[in-house]
Amino acid sequence: MSNSSLSALPASDRPDVTARLRDALLGASFTADGLLDLLGAPAYAALARSEIVPALRATRGDTSLEMLVRLFLLQQPVPHARVAGVLPVDACLESGWLVRAGADEVAAAVDVRPYGGPRGEDWFIVSDLGCAVGGAGGIGSREEGVVLGVGGASTTLAGITVRTPVSAALDLGTGSGIQALHAAQHATRVTATDLNPRALHITALTLALSGAPAADLREGSLFEPLRDDETYDLIVSNPPFVISPGARLTYRDAGMGGDDLCRTLVQQAGERLREGGFAQFLANWQHVEGEDWQDRLRAWVPRGCDAWIVQREVQDVTQYAELWLRDAGDHRADPAEYQARYDAWLDEFEARKVKAVGFGWITLRKTGAAVPSVTAEEWPHPVEQPLGETVREHFKRLDYLRTHDDAALLTGHFKLAPEIVQEQVGLPGAEDPEHVVLRQNRGMRRATKVDTVGAGFAGVCDGSLSAGRILDAIAQLVGEDPVLLRDRTPAQIRLLVEQGFLEPA
Repeated sequence: MSNSSLSALPASDRPDVTARLRDALLGASFTADGLLDLLGAPAYAALARSEIVPALRATRGDTSLEMLVRLFLLQQPVPHARVAGVLPVDACLESGWLVRAGADEVAAAVDVRPYGGPRGEDWFIVSDLGCAVGGAGGIGSREEGVVLGVGGASTTLAGITVRTPVSAALDLGTGSGIQALHAAQHATRVTATDLNPRALHITALTLALSGAPAADLREGSLFEPLRDDETYDLIVSNPPFVISPGARLTYRDAGMGGDDLCRTLVQQAGERLREGGFAQFLANWQHVEGEDWQDRLRAWVPRGCDAWIVQREVQDVTQYAELWLRDAGDHRADPAEYQARYDAWLDEFEARKVKAVGFGWITLRKTGAAVPSVTAEEWPHPVEQPLGETVREHFKRLDYLRTHDDAALLTGHFKLAPEIVQEQVGLPGAEDPEHVVLRQNRGMRRATKVDTVGAGFAGVCDGSLSAGRILDAIAQLVGEDPVLLRDRTPAQIRLLVEQGFLEPA
């Protein structure tokens, strides 16, 4: 299907109009905070679920903010005379932000969603009509070439991305420009690529309307638009990772067999990273009969890169097919057509011996280490976003452990990480607990079992004493041979450091 049925886009070369529109939106409190105050938490949350009725009910008044919400978020035409008092309406009509609807009304040509930046910035995400709320489950039909707005996947990726000042960042498959917008706050130069030229146009609108610097926009698939010698300090991608039969919907379907797109993306990223640089992706991957999913993904990691792979969710093939059939609105289509498409998904999985599909995050870090570290784990539990600093610290601790053998660990000094609590589990009235659990209340919110020595060691780590001296004191306290205790404890210390319970002082 061509893009001809999609609406015309506003001009991206009218910075004067875009600046005036931004000022008008801010002046009317058309911001993330203003939206929450107007709608209330229930209606605001309903938008993320693609439900607009609560928001329609909350915007039945005549304030400027209510009018803007109806216009740019809920696709409602509004009176021309009312808009003229709030927006530079003639300039917006001339440049394509608004279109005439009937004799005396105007409508938005694109959706505009207020979006709060990490430091309280007031940003605006532009997307195709019907795509501002609910991400892939938003209002309206799904067409090839459509560009979505803010969804759970985009905010997840933005939250896990390492945010340090860098000279060059790449947003690969930029969509509506959310990742490029975040990157522009800490990267001197941002390059954004997309196979869909419409997405690049919308990214330019998102950046301009948000008051952000322009990005270097390039059309093409994966790394194809880049020159051979181009490298980056940060690469991010929320790619079209859906494993589907065919490539019906550009915004989500991988268009390669199985999970080949995600594999290719990860494998090719290594040569585009500068030393110490990060590449961070969302991805789907197949669970294939007779193969361990962790081993399968470890094989994706390019040479010269550390990797941290986190599987957040697993769905069997029927759940997965149903999720994305609903996403495309196929469940509302003719039952026979729906069943045929469902059947095609299952045929595809059966041919590839796929029993389930995993979803999660993949982070690469370019390293000069002789033996890179690759961690692949399942962590479906709640985490605390943003996680960017947690990700950065994970790789920093890997560097420490890689350069410290057991003897060096015992001479090291450690501190208990902030907001660690200890839980003792056992039968009521028992003299000693069956086991002790250390639990994080920040970041990944991990929990790990430790023995009494490990718990005692962690409890007194304040950076003042070396690990060896602490163990000697514990040995004396419990009547154990200090040499034996020094021999068997470094493995437990190493695990506590790796998982972030202890930090090198």
